[in-house]
Amino acid sequence: MAYKCGSPLNLGGWGVRVTGQLLAVREANCGPERRCLKRGKMQLRRDPITQSWVNLEDEGENVARSGDAPCPFCPGHEALSPQTLYVYPGGGSSWQVRVTPHLRPVYRIEGDPQRRAEGIYDKMRSLGAHEVVVEHPSHDLQLSRQTDENVAQVLRAYIARVKDLKKDRRFRYVTVFRNQGALAGEEFEHPHSEITATPFIPRRVGYELRSSLRYFELKERCLTCDIAGQEIAQNIRIVEQLDPFVAFCPFAARVPYETWLLSLRHHCSFEEDLTSWDEQLRFARLLKSVLMRLEAVAPTHHLVLHSSPNLGAKFERGGIWKTLADDYHWHLEILPVIPSKAKSYALKEVYYNSLLPEIAAQALRNAPASK
Repeated sequence: MAYKCGSPLNLGGWGVRVTGQLLAVREANCGPERRCLKRGKMQLRRDPITQSWVNLEDEGENVARSGDAPCPFCPGHEALSPQTLYVYPGGGSSWQVRVTPHLRPVYRIEGDPQRRAEGIYDKMRSLGAHEVVVEHPSHDLQLSRQTDENVAQVLRAYIARVKDLKKDRRFRYVTVFRNQGALAGEEFEHPHSEITATPFIPRRVGYELRSSLRYFELKERCLTCDIAGQEIAQNIRIVEQLDPFVAFCPFAARVPYETWLLSLRHHCSFEEDLTSWDEQLRFARLLKSVLMRLEAVAPTHHLVLHSSPNLGAKFERGGIWKTLADDYHWHLEILPVIPSKAKSYALKEVYYNSLLPEIAAQALRNAPASK
């Protein structure tokens, strides 16, 4: 599976796009046709109409690798991804969770954005961070099959890295995403998530921030809190609840079995909210259960964290988000990829979903949550 010319970076319809030559080859390190791709020179350009940022690349160089090349994320192969940004030690292995820079990053962490104009157009360097969270030493153990404790340690790795990247004032937004399955653009077979930090706020998150702000100005309440309250009261789209967390299929689901996970306790920031081990463990248990339910009906999916922007960023106009702590609510979105039904990306901005979320939620409630 490859990111081809004009394909999205698989962030669940965020409006961040990557175009140019082949940008990633899924078999690069773990698949049967092991190839790697040396990235070309990249730059970010903004669409003046939609305000979306597009990551463009000059032609890169494909470099063939031996079919016997080892997985760079398996224990004992750390020399293939030598820089460790975060590690949680394991028992039999030297580590249980490990974070390393992406082998072929879409964003480069060195330097400044170098924002500049070209007539009416805006562009800048492809500045940012792109990291890989190796979720387990085992090459074949997906997140849904791991222990609750290990999933909680993966969440701790997310929290630590998001906090650290938000200390960098060049980055306006930091998030976590994972693509599971070839159709979702999974790049490595070894279980992993990815973290990106960018000097801009992705378009969909910008929509959420503005909608949340408008709702708060009108009603002085959090929009997502009110949505969660209504979902619990109606109890027809709830997938699972484990206080203080809930999982439900949204009212206007974009794709079949789309599921959101969030805390019923209001907070705008994922990394500032999940601070205790007990809550990390409970959220891990819910996440694992939902992933297992989804895998019974849709094993391929995107998972994306939506959290507050970096208010300490150099280019952030802090006054715009002065009520952010009250009006925005962090959450996880999981968007399955179902080839036979998922026409949602054909029209890009007009979603088509062949399955009512009420029926999807019922199917997920009935799906096995453990094995």
